[in-house]
Amino acid sequence: MKKTTLLILFFLGIIWSASAQEDAIKTFFGKYMEDDRFSRVYISPKMMQMAGGFLKSNSDGDEEAQELGVLISKVKGIRILSSDEVDGMTLYKEAMSTLNRNKYEELMDVQDKETSLKFMVREEGGLVRELMMVTGESKSFTLLSMLGAFTYEDLNMLADKTNIPGMDQYGKGSKGPKGSK
Repeated sequence: MKKTTLLILFFLGIIWSASAQEDAIKTFFGKYMEDDRFSRVYISPKMMQMAGGFLKSNSDGDEEAQELGVLISKVKGIRILSSDEVDGMTLYKEAMSTLNRNKYEELMDVQDKETSLKFMVREEGGLVRELMMVTGESKSFTLLSMLGAFTYEDLNMLADKTNIPGMDQYGKGSKGPKGSK
């Protein structure tokens, strides 16, 4: 009985921890959603599914377009919060302190006197479930969260073949199974 109770409490703790992380990200987005200094973008899973389906059905035998359509259909949503009217470095630090870094693996970290940029991933079952980009500069800030079920090769292809916001920055970094070129 004691073991069963401990096992149940353990699983409840895992579930609570996962939802608390999602809540932290939602809280950060929510904190600035009504602030007119920010641009907010949300692309729903249905919109990504429609875009992928459109590419697949209109590929006319173009294998690359077909592959890209399948890949875009894997994206389950994109959220972007961005501003050119804020102290981006302060917001960068706030965002990084909000995130539970134990849930994310760092892919790339670029720091110089004017810019901080970090790419992180959250993996489950050998697949990337979320790609997170946080960047801060003296007067700008961007937070991007892309949800789905990707391999690293999928992310590399998205960076090379699409104009999904933030993927151009990802493409400038290292590529490969876990960042090696």
